[in-house]
Amino acid sequence: MTVRTPVETEILTLARPWLRSLNRTTAAFSRAAAAWRLADVAGAAGFAAGLAFGIDALTRSLTEALPFLALALVSALARGVLAAQATQAGAKAAARAKAHARRQAAASLLAPGAPRGGAAVTAVMDGVEALDGHVSRFAPTRAASAVAPLLLIGLTAIASPVCAGIQLFTLLPFIAAMALAGMAAADASRRQFLALERLSTLFLDRVRTLPVVLAFQAENRVTAGLAQAAHDLSKRTQAVLRVAFFSSAALEFFAALSVALAAVYCGFNLLRLLPFPVPETLDLKRAFFALALAPEVYAPMRRLAAAYHDRQAAESAALTLARLPLPAPAAAPLNLPFAPEIRFEDVGVTYPGGEAAVFDGLALVAPAGQITALLGPSGCGKTTLLNLLTGLAPLSTGEVRVGEAKLSEAGAFAADLAWAGQSPLLLAGTLANNLALARPDASRDDLEAAARRAGLSDLLDRRGGLDAVLDERGGGLSGGERRRLGIARALLKPAPILLLDEPTADLDAQAEAAMIAAIRQAAAGRTTLIATHSEALAAIADKVVRL
Repeated sequence: MTVRTPVETEILTLARPWLRSLNRTTAAFSRAAAAWRLADVAGAAGFAAGLAFGIDALTRSLTEALPFLALALVSALARGVLAAQATQAGAKAAARAKAHARRQAAASLLAPGAPRGGAAVTAVMDGVEALDGHVSRFAPTRAASAVAPLLLIGLTAIASPVCAGIQLFTLLPFIAAMALAGMAAADASRRQFLALERLSTLFLDRVRTLPVVLAFQAENRVTAGLAQAAHDLSKRTQAVLRVAFFSSAALEFFAALSVALAAVYCGFNLLRLLPFPVPETLDLKRAFFALALAPEVYAPMRRLAAAYHDRQAAESAALTLARLPLPAPAAAPLNLPFAPEIRFEDVGVTYPGGEAAVFDGLALVAPAGQITALLGPSGCGKTTLLNLLTGLAPLSTGEVRVGEAKLSEAGAFAADLAWAGQSPLLLAGTLANNLALARPDASRDDLEAAARRAGLSDLLDRRGGLDAVLDERGGGLSGGERRRLGIARALLKPAPILLLDEPTADLDAQAEAAMIAAIRQAAAGRTTLIATHSEALAAIADKVVRL
């Protein structure tokens, strides 16, 4: 009875099923890549036949040999095209698989209770990238290598059954060596990926706590710890490379042994110097055809061996990715034809962890197509009320209705919301890139019009228009400009519901007046909820609710 380690059990029960489900998302491209690899058998046979018959014909005349040499040339070119097609199909499969895995991982990290820190970052970045070789190279090569060597041995048997027997006999130790090398590489690869996770976690945590490190003058200790973790990763990476090099040497030995045995047999058979009887007498054509195919028998297996490390790296990464919590299902858009009424019915919100309820039995109606202002002191739950609609706050009791739809059934109404928060998300890129987050298909004219309507004309004129470069911290933008950027996004998204969270906080009177004008324009025709402390902003509302 085989006793498996906990890691091996997890790979069998968690990582491999997860990888199989990932492969199903790219099945068409993976099958195409495997088919192109398998079609290479015909190219190899054509090349060997053209070379064998051409060399045999050269003993008589060049004219007779030309058609066969042309066949060899065409087959060689066709093999190049087939290899390029297989690589392209594998790359497409890998791109699709990584995009799917990255979307799933990113959505999982936003779920309640999801892991945070360096391990999570490693899972989304390095872990997803580690899937590339498995999908693009290993999976298609594995499918082709299960059939291609047997087809090539069968073709060899047509010319020389003895050579086919030699290849079949030496194929068994080749497969055994590949399996042993794979088991050794699996453990080394898992250790290397875990070391990478530890280093990423350590580095990210130390960066986050850098002010504390500097305050306690612990720079030397932290640097030494990072250096030790980096050295550990280096040692484990070298272990992976050692296993890869040794396994390559073993596989090349058996492949070379097979070709050498076939060459010795064919040479002695042609010279009629074999010291033992054989059931065949080879001529030049048959001997050269069998000898030309001998290296090709092992080519699919050698490609599989070269890609075997990709499988181990992918399984190590899949262990982390498969442990992530399942992402919450995306809220389906309601496709509302007009701005709806929003009704909060005896709503209660209690966050996990034993905290007191934010709301208990709250009843509120936001009229359709009108502005409702939520006023109250900090901590009274204004932002929580808005977060209910986006799915960022839990609905503990009661119900929230948007038109006829229920929050308890939909989970969130984010697809039908335009949102402008206190600190709009900024990405490193141009102003156009940041505005287009609200509507990726918006034209540059639409982006500029929304920016100017939101009061960003000065920014556009001062920094070169939509191509102005922003960093992730919004360097060079004032607080008011950041909020106007959020309002511009809200203007761009054609959603029937608008949510604004403290849009005029920390603005002077003149900037607040300009912002209020932009908000009035953005809220036209929408059901709007505004959380604010500003009485001036509340003055434009059709309904004011004090919490």
